[in-house]
Amino acid sequence: MTPQAPAGGRDTGALPGVAGLSSAEAARRLAEFGANKLPEAGTVPGWRRLLAELTHFFAILLWCAAVLAYLAGMPQLAIAIVVVILVNGVFAYIQQERAQHAAAKLRELLPAMVSVRRDNRIVKVHTTELVPDDAVVLVAGDRVPADLRLAVAAGCSVDESMLTGESEALAKVPGDTVFGGTFLVNGQAEGVVASTGGKTRLAEIAALTGKVEAPPSPLARELQRIVRITAAMALGIGTLFFVLSLLVGISWRDAFLFAIGVMVALVPEGLLPTVTLSLAVGAQRMAQRNALVRNLEAVETLGSTTFICTDKTGTLTQNRMNAVEVWTPAGLVSIIGAGYGPEAEVTGMGAGEARHLSTAALAASVGRAVLHEGKWIAEGDPMEAAIDALAARLADPGQPHDDPDVSHRFAFDPRRLRESAIVGTTLYVKGAPESVIPLCGGDGDSVAAQKALKMVDQMASHGLRVLAVAQRGLPGLPGADFKLEEVERGLTLLGLIGLHDPPRAEVRVALEAAREAGIKVAMVTGDHAFTAAAIARETGLIGTPELVLEGHNLPEDDAVLTALLDRDGVVVSRVTPEQKLRVARLLQRRGHVVAMTGDGVNDGPSLQQADIGVAMGLSGTDVAREAADLVLLDDDFATIIAAVEQGRATYANIRRFLTYHLTDNVAELTPFVIWALSGGRFPLALSVLQILALDIGTDLLPALALGSEAPSKGTLKRPPERRHLMDRALIFRVFGLLGPVEALFEMTAYTAVLLGAGWTPGAELPAADVLMAASGAAFTTVVLAQLANAFACRSATVPPWRLGWFSNRLLVWAVLAELGLLAVFLFLGPLAALLGHAPPSPGGLAVALAAIPGVLLADWLYKIVRHRRVGKTTPATKVQSL
Repeated sequence: MTPQAPAGGRDTGALPGVAGLSSAEAARRLAEFGANKLPEAGTVPGWRRLLAELTHFFAILLWCAAVLAYLAGMPQLAIAIVVVILVNGVFAYIQQERAQHAAAKLRELLPAMVSVRRDNRIVKVHTTELVPDDAVVLVAGDRVPADLRLAVAAGCSVDESMLTGESEALAKVPGDTVFGGTFLVNGQAEGVVASTGGKTRLAEIAALTGKVEAPPSPLARELQRIVRITAAMALGIGTLFFVLSLLVGISWRDAFLFAIGVMVALVPEGLLPTVTLSLAVGAQRMAQRNALVRNLEAVETLGSTTFICTDKTGTLTQNRMNAVEVWTPAGLVSIIGAGYGPEAEVTGMGAGEARHLSTAALAASVGRAVLHEGKWIAEGDPMEAAIDALAARLADPGQPHDDPDVSHRFAFDPRRLRESAIVGTTLYVKGAPESVIPLCGGDGDSVAAQKALKMVDQMASHGLRVLAVAQRGLPGLPGADFKLEEVERGLTLLGLIGLHDPPRAEVRVALEAAREAGIKVAMVTGDHAFTAAAIARETGLIGTPELVLEGHNLPEDDAVLTALLDRDGVVVSRVTPEQKLRVARLLQRRGHVVAMTGDGVNDGPSLQQADIGVAMGLSGTDVAREAADLVLLDDDFATIIAAVEQGRATYANIRRFLTYHLTDNVAELTPFVIWALSGGRFPLALSVLQILALDIGTDLLPALALGSEAPSKGTLKRPPERRHLMDRALIFRVFGLLGPVEALFEMTAYTAVLLGAGWTPGAELPAADVLMAASGAAFTTVVLAQLANAFACRSATVPPWRLGWFSNRLLVWAVLAELGLLAVFLFLGPLAALLGHAPPSPGGLAVALAAIPGVLLADWLYKIVRHRRVGKTTPATKVQSL
């Protein structure tokens, strides 16, 4: 057997190779089959996506309001509404544009140049020039440029984790197929191109990802529902009062103006900007906890999550293979140390023998642990790097840790299940115990071998991956034509190495928090069932009784599989991209809001399909990150639970400022109702421009402050929210309590100013300055009542003085800014004239100020009644969600 060139080298002449194509034939096939690149999926032009953001249902409603305002002779109002539409549309377009690049990243996974046999010699060509039946030459470290059928494979193993999820490199032999986008970890190979471009496995997954349309988020569905309800109310009530106005003798123009005012009063123009900015606040807080949000709606979707499908490697584990035990005939040595660094605690008998064993294992390894930017990382296979770290940990103090001077290296062979190296006059062998131990002690029946076999079982029962290490002294360096099988016998067993990929320390606590929050967790991985189950047990993920499913054995009947999946702690192993996608869809059909984690290309379709796709930021591929809604910057499962907590807080905050917004709308609508019912004899207290100033002026900052409320202590102590954003409790609180109270004080202040000026109901309208002062009193009352309402909306059960007036500092500053804007609107002459009001009289101001305690008192009485009706005590320190 000819010794193999050192891994990572470029000496491909040792391989016999295959014939390859001529340049002329390659050119002909390139013209026939096309370039070896992934087909570009048809994309919607940017202008059409922007147009869609400007023409959805809520935007159309606002466009109609703007047109009507213009026709009614109010161009200022029309311009203001158009500005709101454009700001909302452009912001939403920018957010959606960031999620359109997953397919493009797939193309970057193919190498730029590749070695092929053309015209009986090895040349380098661009990857796009590969054609079927080309002979491709690969060495360790090369990425596979297309789907190949191997003709030669010497000590060859391939990392297919990006396609299959399998964390360990897979051994390959001649006749096997390797897929484009994967890469060679060990050995050398030559293969014949079987498929290029759109026919490759990578292209199939790219097409699958492109076909998957992510379902609308729970928040999107709820906002659509609110928009539909609001639109129906606005159009219905506006039409109704338009007809009533005509019936009581109001002119066509005044009736039309009135209808527009009603519709504008009922449309919460500031709702979408407030929702967007609240989500942005949640996204910023998630980023501070190592969760990067790529799609703002994912902030709320996380809070609605009911099922998490998590990967194993890197999410539940540290993705760092560690040598934790070394056994030699002299005794067992335990090594306690994290990662690949040389620092560790070494205890046990036989440290000297263990040191020699680690040196021997290092000689037969090609991977290394290197220090990069202050962190120890794996260079090559993590197992090899762990052995390198082991040698450093066991080295004599003060002695340099040098790489062995290897003269011959024989890469891992899937048939031999071992690899070897010659250093000086010694042969070192490392591999699977069942492969190495029988070669020791002559016939494999030595006492040491028997002890070793028992120790293998003991280590395996602890979930460790076990390697055996042996050596043999050679009388002299063998010649170039020696046979390896002749020297790999009569070995002396040095001992065993037990390796472990440790779970993250915080995972068990995070899993308990998820279950307490009513979230089911399943492991969905491409790893082997035994490996997945062992980690599931060690982290506490697996349920009772244990259920471990394998991809090739999944039931074909969807109902049966759904019943198996819909439980906590299930483990699904050896899954393909299609199966992972199927798991997500079945759980969604069951009614779950599904969060799916992943890091490889194979995870792209399922990440796209899931309600919330979660990608790994450290170990994940660009494809997974681009397809996901959330990227974990630390690849930690616990970060998902922290993000869920913030998502739930965001959902509660949206209910808070939705209550705040809609309460204002009741107060805005009331003057129009009274005006219509009086047949126009009672003056209109508020103009449409004043309403717009309230919605997107004074109301906006307090609403944003409500959207920044921190998560309450009980956020993760209850199941996910299942109720609508606008449910009966919210509707009653808005339209049955807070809104009417605000309207009562508003109309009282307005009437007080009119009566104070000598006006009596039914008489001629008072002078313009009196009407403007009265309108200013009504405007001021709504602003001050909303000031109190902002504090009341912080909780549905606890009064603001028990929460602490200053516990939300942003709200304090927002209220101060609201008062400042009120002063500007009242006392800045040109602006006050445009709005049609003036500063209120002392009597009107007194009523307006009384609205603050009036709203707080009404809210407190409501909470007392609710508290007694529910029949349970709410701690003062716990802020219930709305």
